[in-house]
Amino acid sequence: MTIKEKQQEIIDEFAFLEDWEQKYEYIIDLGKELKGLSDDKKTDENLIKGCQSKVWIDAEFKDGKLFFNADSDGILPKGIVSLLVSIYSGHSTQEILDSDFEFISEIGLQEFLSPSRANGLMAMTKQIKFYAVAYQLKS
Repeated sequence: MTIKEKQQEIIDEFAFLEDWEQKYEYIIDLGKELKGLSDDKKTDENLIKGCQSKVWIDAEFKDGKLFFNADSDGILPKGIVSLLVSIYSGHSTQEILDSDFEFISEIGLQEFLSPSRANGLMAMTKQIKFYAVAYQLKS
């Protein structure tokens, strides 16, 4: 499945949820499904700057694709980063770089987050793009 197809799937899922309480519950449930990171991966290098909670994103380049895993000490940020990991993990660096984050606006997520959480979300998306650039330069 392409990144665009995964994004559309999320947009469609959010469209079925009636209000933001249900959407928050959905995001929190996504976080509960996230594998998480071992303590040795919860480093300053993997820590996302700009998040209200602690959020870590780790990337591994394997067989021409980037695989992300993440964790957070907050339930909502963990769900948000889980959403991003589910969309961008398993794709080539070029696919990630060519993608956009418009789906965030389409589901209305950013407008229902506090300013500090919205800043954290943007920091997470920037980190995913940063990993794609870094690993593309290495390969």
